Amino acid sequence: MSTTVAQAGAPAPDRAPRRPGSAKMWRLIYLGTLLLLLLSVVRALTGVANLTAAGTVAAALGLSVPIAMAGLGGLWAERAGVVNIGLEGMMILGTFGAGWAGYQWGPWVGLLVAVMAGALGGLLHALATVTFAVDQIVSGVAINILAVGLTQFLAAELFTGVPGGGGTQSPRIDTMGSVTLPFVSSAAESVASQGWFFISDVAGVIAGLTTNVSYITIIALLCLVGSWWVLWRTAFGLRLRSCGEAPYAAATLGVRVMRYKYIAVVMSGALAGLGGAYLAIVAAQIYREGQTAGRGYIGLAAMIFGNWRPGGLAAGAGLFGYMDALQLRGGGAVHALLLLTAILLAAYAGWLFYKRKPVSAAIALAIGIAVWFWYASTEDVPPQVAFVTPYVATLLVLSLASQRLRMPAADGKPYLKGEDH
Repeated sequence: MSTTVAQAGAPAPDRAPRRPGSAKMWRLIYLGTLLLLLLSVVRALTGVANLTAAGTVAAALGLSVPIAMAGLGGLWAERAGVVNIGLEGMMILGTFGAGWAGYQWGPWVGLLVAVMAGALGGLLHALATVTFAVDQIVSGVAINILAVGLTQFLAAELFTGVPGGGGTQSPRIDTMGSVTLPFVSSAAESVASQGWFFISDVAGVIAGLTTNVSYITIIALLCLVGSWWVLWRTAFGLRLRSCGEAPYAAATLGVRVMRYKYIAVVMSGALAGLGGAYLAIVAAQIYREGQTAGRGYIGLAAMIFGNWRPGGLAAGAGLFGYMDALQLRGGGAVHALLLLTAILLAAYAGWLFYKRKPVSAAIALAIGIAVWFWYASTEDVPPQVAFVTPYVATLLVLSLASQRLRMPAADGKPYLKGEDH
């Protein structure tokens, strides 16, 4: 017979405790709503409608997809303990595979070949780092260099002389199509055109997310949700993550560490190839040399910003995509963003002061005041400033998020089978 002893005076629980993942999801929703409210305030003060226009949101969504897929690929690899700097090269392989197969057999075959090409790059990285214990950074850099040289050679051999193609680009790929929610999209666009405070901004976001959404974008969103479920809600995911935290302890429990590392790195390359397919099939409808433009590296930055979790990664990719979309809209939108930056820095300074960090608070406030003077003393920003905005945002966000990050404990450390650590 067993008895339960309750602590005196302790109230009986009336509901199950909330899961940590649920709390983080709600925190992201709150932060997203607050950011949209601040954008509404800035739009009302500056009159720049592009900040929350449906076109800006749609462009941000599209620009976020390749970054998110590269970051998700990095998440799979690093959760298994393998650093994958070669994501840029795997994306390049994906763009070439999409261009080569897409113009001949259609966009869906191009998508499949792009994923397979990226997975092949991941397999090469896994062979070097997992089987032969090559330094993971060296292997990733080598794959980036190899991908550039290989695709340049193959493009010159396969596309030269083909109608519409050339030494640096493929012939045009047929359109894949897109999805629009007719009633939701049209109603949201109608409300967005009214210019109402916050309500029209919310409607603009809804319209951008429900109008002409490509099939690859939908697949990418499913990959984000599916990766969260597989890695955090299944026994397979638990074993894979254990390989990135304590591989030798996992091996003593029967986990086949090398097999899981191989699966994770190959999956990493496949996801990067999917991001490359979006660039070739949807964004440009053509393979063009150099079209990744460093998005593999920005994807890694989004993964780090997201603290090696899919939800945070998606938020980071969305932020970088939004900044990129604004610079495409011109200097006026970026100029309005200076006011938002000044407000956010002032709020951040107040939070630091509340946390009793007066020196950091003073620095943040000084930078915020400087940005506000920049905004108040100018009416536009030079095109060069608008062009580098996404990259500056990447550095700024990573510097602000660095104090709360925790990478997998065995990330980047070689695993030598049979050794006792």
